[in-house]
Amino acid sequence: MRVRHPPVKPDRPTGRAGDRGPSVDAMAAPDEPRDDADSPETVPADAPAEVKADAAAAEGSSDDFHAARLGDDVDDHPRTDAPDPKEAAEPDDVIRQPEDVAPDSSEELPGKTQRVDAEGDEAPIDAEATQKKRAALVYNPTKVDPDTLRARVAELSAEAGWAEPLFYETTVDDLGDDATRAALDEKADAVLVAGGDGTVRAVAEALTSTGVPLSIVPSGTGNLLARNLNLPLDDTDTMIRATFDGFVHDTDTGIARIRRANGDVEEHGFVVMAGMGLDAAMIQNTRPELKKQVGWVAYVDGAARSLVGAKPFRVMYQLNGHRLHSAKVQSVLFANCGALPGGVALIPDASIADGELDVAVIQPTGVFGWLGVWRKIWWDNSVLRKFRAGRRVLERRKDSSVRYLRGTGIELATAPAQPIELDGDEFGEATRIYTRIVAGGLAVALPKGHDVSTL
Repeated sequence: MRVRHPPVKPDRPTGRAGDRGPSVDAMAAPDEPRDDADSPETVPADAPAEVKADAAAAEGSSDDFHAARLGDDVDDHPRTDAPDPKEAAEPDDVIRQPEDVAPDSSEELPGKTQRVDAEGDEAPIDAEATQKKRAALVYNPTKVDPDTLRARVAELSAEAGWAEPLFYETTVDDLGDDATRAALDEKADAVLVAGGDGTVRAVAEALTSTGVPLSIVPSGTGNLLARNLNLPLDDTDTMIRATFDGFVHDTDTGIARIRRANGDVEEHGFVVMAGMGLDAAMIQNTRPELKKQVGWVAYVDGAARSLVGAKPFRVMYQLNGHRLHSAKVQSVLFANCGALPGGVALIPDASIADGELDVAVIQPTGVFGWLGVWRKIWWDNSVLRKFRAGRRVLERRKDSSVRYLRGTGIELATAPAQPIELDGDEFGEATRIYTRIVAGGLAVALPKGHDVSTL
């Protein structure tokens, strides 16, 4: 029997290891952001009114900032324009993401929601009804050994007394979200996902607020969500079994609503972090062939290539319930959780189960400013914070190269449009972004006895 565990709400005392730090009220007041950015580039005369308002807001107009808000009248359900699963099964000519998003699948695969049987042969999108519980596996065939994975999921499902699973392959048009909605339409009791971070993001987006548990079978190179949940990265059977005999832990998910330079508004989910600025440019500049060879280390190459032409840009931003700020930044990160591969604590206070969004405003000045950023991320966050003496050093140090904020949501406007990324996937450019947290929005299946106290 599966027992649902509520999200852990860690206490926040000060001065001890594991502190989440001061509240957003305490964090937002001191050390005001630097307001020394150049004015945004000229906006075309034929630009949509909302985009002109974004540009005016970036220049410092609070009236225009509020007139063009994205964060009004939101709810906890992403992708309200999601297609019907049966309609999504039909081939089309476009990817269901911005054109510049690299599909997390093979271009040789058909462009539709693809269900297969246990042998990998194409199966009807409508599955036969069953009285038993049934799981669905959504997987990227370019990231896993499909035959072995399908066989193992089927074997362990049968051992647990569940019906034969439903199997869905990601395709060029379907990164996994349409397949997940098709599985939900078939009344799947649980969903397993195996693929890269893009596949996990898409499946989690479709499962947000549904209550259907997600089991993560670590695959690919990043495994960002699995790392932040402290899951075993090399034990496939343990994670598959968690679907049937583990426990369910409710975790937060992030929602990003973005406005393009042409005025179009889109909404997408993320489970680890989103970003605007240099971090997204770094991902755009990472060479795919290098990433396949060395994994996440390839982002170092992307960072080096991005820094050459990196230019600060001006933003106007506002945390929910707080006043406006204007600053010149290189990047703004919106985190649901903050750990990266290699033990790097990008945002060390971020928790996946606290119902809040952690924000990092990165605003270095000159070469020494960048040295401060790297020291903050690589040394302060990932090393010094682990020791009492190190935390004392950090308490005395004043460094404005990286500024941390916390709240339930934040809205940001800029001009011209800046690159966007979600969970390590590039998502084009935007002039405005509103990100928020859906508290406990994703039910995650975890192995028996898995420690959730540090999440």
